[in-house]
Amino acid sequence: MKKVLSALVLITIAFLVSQSVFAKDKSANGNAGEAEFKQHCAVCHPDGDNIINPKKTLHKKDLDANGIKTAADIIKKMRNPGPGMSQFDEKTISDQEAKQIAEYILKTFK
Repeated sequence: MKKVLSALVLITIAFLVSQSVFAKDKSANGNAGEAEFKQHCAVCHPDGDNIINPKKTLHKKDLDANGIKTAADIIKKMRNPGPGMSQFDEKTISDQEAKQIAEYILKTFK
């Protein structure tokens, strides 16, 4: 019985370590930003568009026209949006996740 429990503990530890490594790889290659974007943003911003205000898309020309040029600008807008946009505080989207989303937006919707 002790051998079985020991084996289960080792398998559980190996699984948790592998999940941690996978999560780091996911963040490193940008998939985390994409996944977070799809979870929190894509409903209102499908393909970088804007279903509420078509003049405020996530495409570079519209971001530039609205004074949004950096990841920090996008995060600021997420934290304190204008009318029609949901607010995403640090409890809903962590600072790390917000940065991943912002970087994904900047590199995806040109």
